[in-house]
Amino acid sequence: MFGGFGWQELLLVLVIALIIFGPSKLPELGKAFGQTVKEFRKGAKEIQDEIALEEAKEEKQA
Repeated sequence: MFGGFGWQELLLVLVIALIIFGPSKLPELGKAFGQTVKEFRKGAKEIQDEIALEEAKEEKQA
């Protein structure tokens, strides 16, 4: 899911985020990140569906 990130790298990023933003901001940042990923996936799925629909239309015409 995270590409080339291992658990050590992820832990390091979380510790740095904790130091920079503090414990009170981390839940807000996590929620914002989750919403961003959700919207991105939704947009990507809509594009995939649109491409599949166009391909189906082209196959019917051929």
